[in-house]
Amino acid sequence: MTIKIGDKLPDAKFTVMGADGPMARSVSDVFSGKKVALFAVPGAYTPTCHKNHMPGFVDRTEALKAKGVDAIACTAVNDIFVLTNWAEDTGATGRIEMLADGSGDFAKSIGLDIDLSAFGLGLRSKRYAMLVEDGVVKILNIEDSPPQAEKSSAEALCSMIDRSLG
Repeated sequence: MTIKIGDKLPDAKFTVMGADGPMARSVSDVFSGKKVALFAVPGAYTPTCHKNHMPGFVDRTEALKAKGVDAIACTAVNDIFVLTNWAEDTGATGRIEMLADGSGDFAKSIGLDIDLSAFGLGLRSKRYAMLVEDGVVKILNIEDSPPQAEKSSAEALCSMIDRSLG
């Protein structure tokens, strides 16, 4: 079943890069007591993710924080080494927390996994953006097709946060 607005995120683990290397971080570690803009990409370095989706969030970091967002996080079914290098290559380091979902367990648990085996990518996450407050989904924008990044863009999320505040 696909997660929806008003649902609490299920407990799952991500891998993040710590000072001493990869380490586990739980959903509650990331989202409890905070307002977090979370976006997911089908794969680091893939064309839409690399050229459109990530840059929009990097460019709008301050705008999101001005709207009361405490943190911005990106998740993908990639390993933390790839996500760490991707963050460095896109200017996201220190601005966006990279949450590796290497086996796709988080994507599956919220019903937003997608099989892209026909394209040689295997199981991945659908492209989406959500606003999560204290672990509860408040805004959710899911793309209809992986190459699209309009509904899930930082610009669209900022606009929806404005509407929910107004």
